[in-house]
Amino acid sequence: MICRMTKANLENLLLEPEKVPVEVRKHVEDCPECSQELAALESTMLALDAWEAPEPSPFFEARMGARLRGEREAPPAGFFERLRARLLYSSNLHLRPVAVGALTLLVLIGGGTYFGVTSLNQPANPSAMVRDLQSLDDNSQVFQQLNTLDQQDDDSDSGQSNSNL
Repeated sequence: MICRMTKANLENLLLEPEKVPVEVRKHVEDCPECSQELAALESTMLALDAWEAPEPSPFFEARMGARLRGEREAPPAGFFERLRARLLYSSNLHLRPVAVGALTLLVLIGGGTYFGVTSLNQPANPSAMVRDLQSLDDNSQVFQQLNTLDQQDDDSDSGQSNSNL
């Protein structure tokens, strides 16, 4: 038998030994670790049985009554004090759905903002006219050289036409 399965039954072996299966009792007798843990558990139970709660002081009831009267007569706590007390002293299990909802909202807003920003950073597809103007700007030096050549051709053509007259 596995020790882990036996250790789950050690409390029952101590409190109700007749309800524990025989193989568990046999394993505890054979396994030194399990028998040592059973002995430690038994000594702890004996120490708890021998423990007695201390008697309260004679003025305990008077002080407790005075505190209770003071709490009853005190003004009600404000919203933030009640919220603080709830967060500090309650189990906060009721806040888990609220926390999950807030986290979901945060992820949705953050994700939407991220995708919105990244889509703004992508350049829009320019129209054909814009692309043509951009190519003209990129090739402006070539066009200046072509214009210079055209002017030289015009000058040479006008010189030839004057000589023919």
